[in-house]
Parts: sequence; C-alpha cells; structure tokens
Amino acid sequence: INKIDRADARIKEVIDDVYELFLDLGANAEQINFPIVYTNARAGTATLDIESAGKDLVPLLDTVLETAPPPLHEPGHPLQVLVTNLAANDFVGRIAIGRVRNGVVRKGAKIVVVRDGANLAGTVTSLTLPMGIERTEVAEAGPGEIVGIAGLADVEIGETITDPADPRPLERLHVDPPTLQMTFGVNTSPIGGKEGRFLTSRQLKARLEKEVLGNPAIEVSPTETGEAFQVRGRGELQLAILVEQMRREGFEVEVSRPEVLLHRTESGVEEPFDRLTIDIPVDFVGTVTGILAERRARMENISHGADGRARVDFLIPTRGLIGVRGRILTETRGTALIHQLNAGYMPWVGEIPHRTNGCLISDRTGVTTGYALYGLQERGELFVGEGEQTYEGQIVGENAKPGDMDVNVVREKKLTNMRTHSHDEAIRLTPPRRMALENALEFIGPDELIEVTPTSLRLRKRLLSENDRRRDAGRRAELRES
Repeated sequence: INKIDRADARIKEVIDDVYELFLDLGANAEQINFPIVYTNARAGTATLDIESAGKDLVPLLDTVLETAPPPLHEPGHPLQVLVTNLAANDFVGRIAIGRVRNGVVRKGAKIVVVRDGANLAGTVTSLTLPMGIERTEVAEAGPGEIVGIAGLADVEIGETITDPADPRPLERLHVDPPTLQMTFGVNTSPIGGKEGRFLTSRQLKARLEKEVLGNPAIEVSPTETGEAFQVRGRGELQLAILVEQMRREGFEVEVSRPEVLLHRTESGVEEPFDRLTIDIPVDFVGTVTGILAERRARMENISHGADGRARVDFLIPTRGLIGVRGRILTETRGTALIHQLNAGYMPWVGEIPHRTNGCLISDRTGVTTGYALYGLQERGELFVGEGEQTYEGQIVGENAKPGDMDVNVVREKKLTNMRTHSHDEAIRLTPPRRMALENALEFIGPDELIEVTPTSLRLRKRLLSENDRRRDAGRRAELRES
C-alpha cells in the first residue's frame, strides 16, 4: 500500500477492495492470506506495521524474497519461451520478448516457432536481458529470465520459441484484433514541405513498417494510390499517439477521421464495444453521464466511495469514444480517471450525432488579415488568427449554421482618402480556437483531413478546389438516386 503519508490516504478501504478482488477471482485460502507492506515511495521507506514508521525499503525487499516463489521448470526439458511482447531495433529487426519457461537459450543457437503445423526456423542473432531501463547483451539465459531474442522476423505475440530438435509449443495467447482504422498519407497541401524533414511516401512507408515491427496492435496496408496507407489499431488514443510521435520525429502527414471496423454476420452488422470505467467526483456524475448518453453508452454500474468520488461503469461503442476523453477531462476540470477495455463485437446501435454545423473554408491562398477576420468572426468560430498562412480548401473556422461556406480570409482594407472615426477604430478579434489532435480527430468529417506537421495542425477538405467539391457532391447525389 503506497502513499500512506497522504492526508487523504484510504488504507483500510484499499485493503478491503483488494480482498474483494481476490474473492471475485476465486482465490483460495493460501492466496488470500497475503502479506501487506505499507510504503512511502517518495521517502523510500517501507514497514510491515502501519503504527511504526519505516526507515528504508528492506522490509519490502525481504517480503518479496520470502513470498515470491522461484521459477518452476523441468530439468532437461527442451527450450520454451512464450512471447508476450515485441520490440524493434534498426540493427537486428524484430525482437521477441518473453520469459524462459524451460530449457536454456544461447546466442547463436537454432530456434523455431510452430505456427499452424509449420515450423518457422531462425537463429538467435541477439540475446538480451533487462538491466534497469536498458537491455544488456548476454551469452545465455535460463528459466525465469525475461529475454529479448532477435533472429525471427515474423514472430508474433502469443507464440512459443522452442527447440527445433524437440519442438513443444505452449498454449497460444490471443491478441485482441484492431477496432479502428485511419488513412495516413503524404502531405499534399499547397504549403506542405516547409516545416518537416520527412515528406515522401517512401519515408512514410518505412516509418509505418518500423512501427509494425515493435507494435503488435498496429496493422498497415497500402491503398490503391500508393501515396497513402490504411493503419489499423485498437483505439483512437493509440493511433493519435502514433501521429504525435511521427510529427515530433519530423514527419508531415495527412490523416483521416478514425473509422470503426465492422463485422457483417447473418444477424446483421456488428461493431466493436468497450467497457469504460470512470472515477470522478460525485458532483460530475450527471455531466459525464449526459456526455456518454449522447454517444450511445449504457451505464451498467455505479458505486460511491468514502472520499466523495464515484466509480461509474459504461458499455459504449468504440466510435463513441473518439474525442470523448478530452471533453470529459475538460468538464470535470481534470479530475476524472478513465480506463477502457475491449468488450468485443455487438449489434450496431445506430448513428452517433456528429457536429451539426458546417465549416468556414478559405477560398484562396494567402496570409490572413485582421480586417477580413473581423468581418467573419460573427459568422462562426475561427480556427486561425491574424498573420497566418492559409490556402484554398483549408478549414479556417466552424460555421454558426449548417452547411459549408467559402470565405475570403486574406482580404485587405481598401486605401482611400476618406477617414472617419467609425472606420478607423481599432479592430478587436476574438482569440481563435486552437484544437489538439484528439479534438481535431473528432471534429473532421468523412470528406476532411488533418494536416499534421512538426509545428502546425491544420484542418482541410480532401478536395481543395470549390469546383471539385461541387462536382463530387453532384456525383454522389446521382449515385444515391440511382
């Protein structure tokens, strides 16, 4: 039990919660009779008696040695390593990380993975063990060691690395499949290529392939154009993190709104769901419930704690989670704790309301002026400020009414000899609304993209020209009628 020094520490309640968890998991009498160590990690102290203060962490370390059993293995048993994680290295490629169940693994030894009755053979080109936050190269490792093995390019999580002379695979672990997909493409905007270092489809493809090597939850497939790639993952937050990593590395990319991967069955269309647990102050329960109700969430349980907080469980479609995290944190003033877990596929629950207003779209390329923005800020909420570079087709604001509106944000004031006080008074602009990546992913529609660069985040239409958008809208209308 950590943080026992805090004024709001709930030591007794936490212990009761742990007992309830063990009972729910069906623990036996030996398992439920666990030792309890009270710690203050900041001060570096631990004690077995809550009434007496600790001096160091020796009681914690001694308890681990006394109670944690040594690794169980069979002497003489052939090699078995169950892969539970993946990593990647520019020099050795994919690295399989797992615990040695039986046998000994040596650098340079022959290894094999049994998959669907076929053997995928390889050689241990690199063998590492964790040392602090780094990994250290070793010559061999035995039962109980957490090893990193390089030499199998196609190894996956859940598979067993074993001895080719006597292969004995363990029961395979199954990884949840992706639930969302986004399109990643090269930046095609008129002002692209000025802020990033990696701009081509070849560099984008190499970066995504590198991500797949060490991230088993990501899948990448090419599109018909070759300039864009379909990237699948297990949640909007995971894909947003990948985009943020790439922009910090110097990439310029265009990304689409996340879409859920649907399953079509005999009974109808199914979509992925998540179990969402939110820990919030009681005062915000109504607010959070209202936000999630709009997204087709169903409350399943609510419990109140002695500290004035409530824990609420929801079942929600995965597409309803897009952008909800930031909104909940804003409405709860940053006090919400959010946890989500995949709940599988369930029947489609219908459309989830998206934004009802249209966009303000720049109709030409140029630098925004205060004079133009002053005349537009009454038409809606602006996303750009004075003196910013814009281009035709860029979304510069949200319209106050339904439907898109093409506007001129670079218009300058005409120079005349006439001067009046009313014309020359100072222009006061409302500060523009700056979106984070997560908010932008929720805002954009199917015909819109996000331009992501190391220094900027811009929203744009897929088709930049107004004439192209009109022709596309007419073509879609004809298809619907036919």
